Amino acid sequence: MDAEEERQIRKPAGARHTPAHWIMRAQIIAFSRQGLRTSAIAAKLGCHTQTVRERIERFDTEGLAGLGDRPVAGRKPRITEVERGKLIAPARSTPPGRLTREESGDLAATDDSGPPRWTLDSLTPAARAQGIVIARGQVRRILRAEKVRRRHTRSWATSTDMASS
Repeated sequence: MDAEEERQIRKPAGARHTPAHWIMRAQIIAFSRQGLRTSAIAAKLGCHTQTVRERIERFDTEGLAGLGDRPVAGRKPRITEVERGKLIAPARSTPPGRLTREESGDLAATDDSGPPRWTLDSLTPAARAQGIVIARGQVRRILRAEKVRRRHTRSWATSTDMASS
């Protein structure tokens, strides 16, 4: 290991604003270069000895690039976290077409053309209007994953009583 490589290892090993797994990996290499054994490094950092061995071996073969994460399997997400937030925000808000009582006692909606309640069919075009290319099924999966409940309003005119039918 040359002086430049050693400097680049010591910098993340002592940093506070670097991700924790990078700090630990750099510390493994730094302790290894100081002559500590894998069992001593593992005990000092609170990890398994096999982890220490794998990190040292990976650093020896790949150099500084071996400190980073390898690409993960699977397709990259099509929708970013920001877009997910833009999709979830309306679902948690009051729909623009919902009737609310005004001071005069009349019922009125803030936007008569808007949906009276959020459904998958009303959230999908709302997301597309914000520039998010998404299908109805994906909206459903995202809302379920985020535990966003779409409450269905019940009409006062219908009864669930079997005797009144």
